[in-house]
Amino acid sequence: MAEFSGRRPTDWGLAVAGVITSTPAAQLALTFDACGGPGGAGCDHRLLDTLRRLGVPATLFVNQRWIEANPGVARELAADPLFELANHGSRHCPLSVTGKRAYGIPGTSDAGQVYREIMDNQAVLRSLTGRPPRFFRPGTAYYDDVAVAITRRTGLLPVNFSVNADAGATLPAPAVAAALAKASGGDIVIAHFNRPGSGTAAGFEQALPRMLAHGTAFAQLGRVLPAGAVAL
Repeated sequence: MAEFSGRRPTDWGLAVAGVITSTPAAQLALTFDACGGPGGAGCDHRLLDTLRRLGVPATLFVNQRWIEANPGVARELAADPLFELANHGSRHCPLSVTGKRAYGIPGTSDAGQVYREIMDNQAVLRSLTGRPPRFFRPGTAYYDDVAVAITRRTGLLPVNFSVNADAGATLPAPAVAAALAKASGGDIVIAHFNRPGSGTAAGFEQALPRMLAHGTAFAQLGRVLPAGAVAL
């Protein structure tokens, strides 16, 4: 708090300086958010089953509210080596030190709230997995530059994406598949696994076999962003 409370942000968005949106690797990194809260606490088992059947690894950004609504599934995912769990915040807030909104959702209002948004869920995830997650993505994926600096100061890497595959689980399956078809090595893909019944699972079912047949390789973020690879 003492270090950051006097700083004022100068940038806001999805790709603020210091936020990782792609990797230097040849593999493609699939990331999926689970946001929790009203209407967002489901689990798309069809999507997860597709990843498992095809042996495609992924990084799952889970919110504390989603974990609390799905404790058994959360433990199951934490124990599955195909998946890597990452921090998606405690209350699913845009990460701001001024309360800035994204998509109508109020952001954290000061450095203290930023810290709690990150670290409350970090403690939950560490208890769940036995180790601290390395990656963070806020609710809505919006940050200001001071919040990015706080995220890095806590030891987490702020991660967003270069390919938006499902637009918050609102796209139909053909649009999801088309977005995935444009992804290539080094891209970080974002989609969602908390909205069963959306077009996300069907879109991945269509796209992944074709991508694998064409030689696309997939990896968790922890594989393509090894510790120490990204300077703080």
